[in-house]
Amino acid sequence: MIGELYEEALQGRAPVEIEHSDGSRRPLPIQDWLTLRPGDGGLLARCAGTTLDVGSGAGRLTVALAQRGVPVLGIDVVPYAVALTVRAGGPALCRDVFGLVPGTGHWHTALLADGNIGIGGDPQTLLRRVLDLLAPGGRVLIEVGPPGSDSQIEPLRLRAPGRVGEWFNWARVSVDAIHGVATGCAATITGTWQEADRWFVALRSATFRPALAPRPAGRP
Repeated sequence: MIGELYEEALQGRAPVEIEHSDGSRRPLPIQDWLTLRPGDGGLLARCAGTTLDVGSGAGRLTVALAQRGVPVLGIDVVPYAVALTVRAGGPALCRDVFGLVPGTGHWHTALLADGNIGIGGDPQTLLRRVLDLLAPGGRVLIEVGPPGSDSQIEPLRLRAPGRVGEWFNWARVSVDAIHGVATGCAATITGTWQEADRWFVALRSATFRPALAPRPAGRP
């Protein structure tokens, strides 16, 4: 049901809301995810080398990078979102970030935009996985909450008129709290910036993983 309601929102077929565990609701901000918006420019400009857009949705960032000539791949678990990306000219596959991801260990940049650090409700587990996908020296670009905002894990569900989805865990991480998440993943924050009303951080693994040199013949 989560995927079905999300697809309907992408198609504009139904007004879909996010429901919190306390019963409060807010509109699913689908329009923010369909076209480039303030704050995207600085994020895109920092994508160097091969780039993996994790939770790419309808693909606005994937498509923009492809148009700039950046080698990019979007991955998302919703087939309709992937189809929209491909239709718009962006390379994308229907993949779970915790599953089989092409190019594992070779990506130079990974994107966790639009609050996607919340995927799965466990930011450290997600970040460790994304770091494993990177090439040595690669970095992750993450959109986070503003200073002083709540950092928490909470159950959410999607709701449309007459229908409701299943509860799923999602995390919110502020720019203050991302330092603790990074430390827990042996990662180092290399930059923080604000654009429009959005906050971002760049980080990379604190442990550089050099490529193994070939062994001389006859040596163990």
